[in-house]
Amino acid sequence: MRTTLTLDDDLAGLLKPRARDLGVPFKEAVNRTLRAGLGEAAGSRAPPKVISHSFGVRQGVDLDKLGQLLDELEAEDYAAHAHDLARRQRPRARE
Repeated sequence: MRTTLTLDDDLAGLLKPRARDLGVPFKEAVNRTLRAGLGEAAGSRAPPKVISHSFGVRQGVDLDKLGQLLDELEAEDYAAHAHDLARRQRPRARE
């Protein structure tokens, strides 16, 4: 397909030496770079394979609510810390 493409000067400045180093026309250097950037250096690649993994989460734990659980644990930790700090700052009764 023939089309007109306007490149920024800095990109053209990077592509011209690459084409020269590879010994290919400028057009081919642009096409190779675009393919590599799009993840298609070898033409059309198959989508990446996803490998599942068991993280050992107990049955009944709702993974969608882990953020809520973390918030609750942080709130409990903060409350315990605040309670300890308040207890240490109370004036002691003189005997």
